[in-house]
Amino acid sequence: MKLNRTALTDTALWDAADIRIPAIDLARVQADTAQTPTWVHFGAGNIFRAFPAALQQHLLEEGLTTTGIIVAEGYDYEIIDDFFTPYDNLTLLVTLKSNGTIEKAVIGSVTEALKADPASADYQRLKQVFRAPSLQMVSFTITEKGYSLTRGDGRFMPDVAADFSANPEDARSYMGKVAALLAARYLAGGAPVAMVSMDNCSHNGEKLFAAVHAFAERWTANGVLDKGFLEYVENPARVAFPWSMIDKITPRPDDSVKAMLKQSGFEDAEGKITAKNTYAASFVNAEEAEYLVIEDAFPNGRPPLDKAGVMFTTRDVVNQAEKMKVCTCLNPLHTALAVFGCLLGYSKISDEMADPDLVRLVQRLGYTEGLPVVVDPGIIRPKDFLDEVLTVRFPNPFMPDTPQRIATDTSQKLSIRFGETIKAYLAAGRDMSILRAVPLVLAGWCRYLMAVDDAGRPFTLSPDPLLETLKPRIAGLRLGDPSPDVSALKDLWTDEKLFGVDLVKAGLAGVIVERLVEMLAGPGAVRQTLQNSLEP
Repeated sequence: MKLNRTALTDTALWDAADIRIPAIDLARVQADTAQTPTWVHFGAGNIFRAFPAALQQHLLEEGLTTTGIIVAEGYDYEIIDDFFTPYDNLTLLVTLKSNGTIEKAVIGSVTEALKADPASADYQRLKQVFRAPSLQMVSFTITEKGYSLTRGDGRFMPDVAADFSANPEDARSYMGKVAALLAARYLAGGAPVAMVSMDNCSHNGEKLFAAVHAFAERWTANGVLDKGFLEYVENPARVAFPWSMIDKITPRPDDSVKAMLKQSGFEDAEGKITAKNTYAASFVNAEEAEYLVIEDAFPNGRPPLDKAGVMFTTRDVVNQAEKMKVCTCLNPLHTALAVFGCLLGYSKISDEMADPDLVRLVQRLGYTEGLPVVVDPGIIRPKDFLDEVLTVRFPNPFMPDTPQRIATDTSQKLSIRFGETIKAYLAAGRDMSILRAVPLVLAGWCRYLMAVDDAGRPFTLSPDPLLETLKPRIAGLRLGDPSPDVSALKDLWTDEKLFGVDLVKAGLAGVIVERLVEMLAGPGAVRQTLQNSLEP
């Protein structure tokens, strides 16, 4: 049982393995998409393959659309070469349900997989697609840092700085290439289009707009493009940048899932870690729960994704739904489990949910400290969402999600996942002493940066763009030091870019330092601090 179009013709083989195959004419969908492309997606990773691609397949199978998705990868080209092209752009989606059942389905909605590499023929094909008047949506799952144009010190990244002064044809940075492709659309007549970030970050459409707009400003100022391009980007009736909220946990391809697939006769289950540290395989494993809320701003029309469960609404409601998830009901809890999971030696999020101390931590973080300041978006009830997270999603023993994966890029997440709650308390004049879990997690993160667990054993920190900046700050801390010198952290607490607020002015720096010092007392101190800090 191989993952390719020819193998799919043996339907009995797939039925015997309980794997659902696409109920669509793949060749016809490919031809229709090539002729009238409607949807391009940047970011060929697991979340795309498990969620947007599956949504479009549902529409195709229901006869609600006739075109698929053209996916483009602008960072890790190995994903295209190793996990799309060899498998005829098919993906095997394995849905791991909390009740112990598993669903397996081949996703065939991707019709082309292209490398956004100016040195390849694929890039010329992307330009052709961007020039097509039929194109309605360009979406993204490239992680929050994909939209960043600057380094940790605030200076422009070298490839971005070079692109600013170059011709769009020569763009090499990720956002530079996206802006250059949009410029190609403008020069071909400027048909409308929606640029839709589906990344898991607040105000994602604003981040995408800011990045594209920066290139439009520079290129028009330099005279490389006429000012009409800047006007095109700035006009929401022609180029819209809707905000969205996305939620679906898609861990790295797991060995237990791979073994299960092999046992069923599936031969293409092997994966790899690419040179750019991407964990990929022909299959993706994901939870069942999924949410996608998008601002309904599509100047050239859109696929009928509302028929597949996507919620289209106003920007304000998207923002409220995003803040509910990112600032209160999921992401802060995930980060708390990531930090303390690494410190306490856990390798699965679900196992952490059997730890009474960690359950008490996330319950307090969500119910006691978060819910009182969350705004109900109306389309999703925050209490119900939080209940599902803590009683169904996180404890799901079949989800191979790890604290080490969630701990990636934590420095980029603190301001939203915790800073927004602190700001809400300050704005409402609430008693800051209620916040016990929030400062505990921030202290735990500083303790995590030492890369020594609660038993005194070294561990590997997850990737983070600020690690080299942060590690010198905690270099003087030692486990078991009775009088640790935390003076090197003094300036950290006032870093509003990192935490979203000045923690000194917020009145929380002192308690964070106290918790950190407690966690440095010796082996077992992290556990003891958790218990002491969360006593009723």
